[in-house]
Amino acid sequence: MRTPFRLATLALGLCATLAAQAHNLWLLPSTTVLSKPDWVTVDGAVSNDLFVANHFPLNLDNLQVTGPDGAAVKPENTAKLKYRSVFDLNLAQPGTYRIAVVNNGVFASWKDKATGQPRRARGTAETIGREIPADAQDVAVTQSLGRVETFISVGKPTVLKPTGQGLELVAAGSATDHAKGEKSGFTLLIDGQPAAGLDVTVTQGNTVYRDKLNETTVKTDAQGRFDITWPAAGMYWLEASTRDAKTSLPQAKERRLSYAATLEVLP
Repeated sequence: MRTPFRLATLALGLCATLAAQAHNLWLLPSTTVLSKPDWVTVDGAVSNDLFVANHFPLNLDNLQVTGPDGAAVKPENTAKLKYRSVFDLNLAQPGTYRIAVVNNGVFASWKDKATGQPRRARGTAETIGREIPADAQDVAVTQSLGRVETFISVGKPTVLKPTGQGLELVAAGSATDHAKGEKSGFTLLIDGQPAAGLDVTVTQGNTVYRDKLNETTVKTDAQGRFDITWPAAGMYWLEASTRDAKTSLPQAKERRLSYAATLEVLP
């Protein structure tokens, strides 16, 4: 499972090594559908197997929880454990919530003038300039924007508005209304515009119990749309990635975009 998504997102400072290219980054809610206001627990991890926390906890510094009315919802009981991060959400308002970890960073590499040795640094558009020496040679700067998210609905689902930043998913109907044997429609956007011709990979969870990953890959059409027919009930992981030259930093020549979502499919 080696894709640009893992590499690009890990480069944003999620505390993983270069060997972690094959790792999955995910948020896993205890449920995605509630009939009435209640509490939900969410796990987050960087793992070797989907939804099995066995490598590293997901960094929650950039966690954003947005309620149906667009207001921020404060996570409670947040904890960083050995292999997973965890937090609770008190979902008191009817509608659909977006739970996301959004990392917007900059990665730089260069050659040290004195020693000729390669050097690297990570930071933000505001701080990366201080990390690179004035006499650095062969400087290469790349911006990265990664989103890892999931959705929960309380009562009747509501429509989620895209943020218009980076790579993101819009459901044709409800972001949480998916069932075995049925087809769900989605649109993939880049900065609010259709992302045409991108590969989207969908994998059912609990890969540790299968000999094969059984991934499904579909390509978005000219309007960024694609459909998925769910073969079985369970938690699924959807991912996509791309790159372009739409950077906001003059030194950066490339922008890497990545997206991953956890979706629950009911029987």
